Amino acid sequence: MPGTFQINKTSGLSRLGKFTTSNGSFETPNFMPVGTRGSVKGVDIERLAEAGAQIMLVNTYHLWLKPTAPIVRGLGGIHKFTGWQGPILSDSGGFQVFSLKSIRKISEEGVEFRSHIDGAKCFLSPEISIQTQEELGVDIAMVLDECPAGGCDFGYFERSLAMTQRWAARSLAARRKETTSIFGITQGGSHRELRTRAAQEIGALDFDGVAIGGLSVGEPKSEMYEVLSYHPQQLPAAKIRYLMGVGTPEDIVEAVRNGVDLFDCVMPTRAGRFGRAFINADEPTLNIKNSKNQNDTAPLDQNCSCLACRHHSRGYLHHLFKVGEMLGPQLLSIHNLTHYLSLMRSIREALAEDRFEALYREIQSRWAKVEEIGELGGVNG
Repeated sequence: MPGTFQINKTSGLSRLGKFTTSNGSFETPNFMPVGTRGSVKGVDIERLAEAGAQIMLVNTYHLWLKPTAPIVRGLGGIHKFTGWQGPILSDSGGFQVFSLKSIRKISEEGVEFRSHIDGAKCFLSPEISIQTQEELGVDIAMVLDECPAGGCDFGYFERSLAMTQRWAARSLAARRKETTSIFGITQGGSHRELRTRAAQEIGALDFDGVAIGGLSVGEPKSEMYEVLSYHPQQLPAAKIRYLMGVGTPEDIVEAVRNGVDLFDCVMPTRAGRFGRAFINADEPTLNIKNSKNQNDTAPLDQNCSCLACRHHSRGYLHHLFKVGEMLGPQLLSIHNLTHYLSLMRSIREALAEDRFEALYREIQSRWAKVEEIGELGGVNG
């Protein structure tokens, strides 16, 4: 049977639960480190587990092109291939394909595009996407959807949503493995009418979970928060809700407060590679490359138990970045993932103890001082 979702407690609109797959379970709310090509950049699976990860995300588009699904299957499937034995969710590849604006063509059948690797002509349909994800052996597969960029006109969003809904039904019909969970995706941009329609139509299909797509794709944060104020509650109450590609700790607690259960984002590892650390302080981000860190003997975060904070000073980490040592980005990536996963654990504990609202206010207050850091987002981890 596909995965099952159990809600153990509610607090306002927030939910505390567990999703169980044939390769283990994960608690919710939770955050998935992004292992685009089968690895979380710069972070091995032992450090990933030590950071507190319970589930990992991989990307169908990239693994489909290289090394290809048959090779992954021949090497024992995605769990043996990566060494990660817990649950694995795969993105359908839709976001990556649709970001290739100049080299792709959309039709009712699917998307024709040129490989970013060698320019070869490729074709991805809802059926091929599900077949590929099942061949990879993931626990949770996402439907193929069209993800319009923020700023498109209403007519485009409406047409795109209609096709996304038809593709969703085709994706569900394409399932062949009973153990594979399939999540539907809602689109509709910032338009309440379209989001409502998407929730009704996706909610009527027999998906194992529902994802909110098409946010954090260029729209103002205020518009994303407006959608989050009503849209999660429009989704089936008994199914897990996944907000795709979001975001900062501030965004995560906002979404949890509105009933979202699962998240992914490349920000922790991408920020780490740029020298940006997330810390528990009045100023919640730190640029390790700034000269003020050169002689600092303190760890990144006094309250963090990650590999970087246990053994190294800010001065040492600053040195690694200044001389171009690859260990610097690795250590900051490990730290940032530990920070995010510790945040999720704190959220779950706060929900269990009926003090989430206080945690929410604390994080929102801290992040109100931070300038926009969306430039550290992107499609790959």
